[in-house]
Amino acid sequence: MQSKVEICGVNTSNLEVLTAAETDELLRKSTKGDRNAREKLISGNLRLVLSVIQRFSGRGESMDDLFQIGCIGLMKSIDNFNVDLNVRFSTYAVPMIIGEIRRYLRDNSTIRVSRSMRDTAYRALQAKEAFVREHQREPTMEELAKQLDMPREEIVFALDAIVDPISLYEPVFEGTGDAVCIMDQVGDTKNTDEHWLEQIALREAIGGLTPREQRIVNLRFFEGRTQTEVAKEIHISQAQVSRLEKGALERIRRQI
Repeated sequence: MQSKVEICGVNTSNLEVLTAAETDELLRKSTKGDRNAREKLISGNLRLVLSVIQRFSGRGESMDDLFQIGCIGLMKSIDNFNVDLNVRFSTYAVPMIIGEIRRYLRDNSTIRVSRSMRDTAYRALQAKEAFVREHQREPTMEELAKQLDMPREEIVFALDAIVDPISLYEPVFEGTGDAVCIMDQVGDTKNTDEHWLEQIALREAIGGLTPREQRIVNLRFFEGRTQTEVAKEIHISQAQVSRLEKGALERIRRQI
């Protein structure tokens, strides 16, 4: 009972999981109009919906609402899936569920987009869904532009205009220390005196580290390696990498 989590009145700890063979058989029956098979497919893929909505947690939206919208995407996936193509159902369903949730979030957004641009974006999304149903893959922008007979740039601008806004405090990296947020990466990259002096101070601070610490800092923060990858490359443990990295960053902070 301690692990019981309910969403929309559904006990998620008791959700069933279908095998690939069971899913294929139920899909074929559902395609032929078997309502019972369709219901089994829905209940057997609720865990898939649950895993998708985790991506949208922390946005202030009700998880119950997102779960219900995700279920709508799941039902659309079942109704439009082509059983004759050699594609796993989850490969097709996940983008459909994500698309349905994003559409819901866009429609409930406080940011106003012009009606013409919104209409263009929705036409592009409808064309994209039709393409996915037919080809079981997402179209390129060039294919969308050709299908809609519109300039590629116009479609890109319209789709960008309805993208969900991202908080400046949303983390983009979380290591052993403080999380790096989007706000930390936004700044003026022009050659200002302040920026120039900061770069000099940073280079001098890194130059005061040991060769091993300099290599760890370079691999971690300039090449984007994980601590595990760095540990394998320089032949030490991940714990040692974490300790050396923490010490190096602390000395850099003190010097700057």
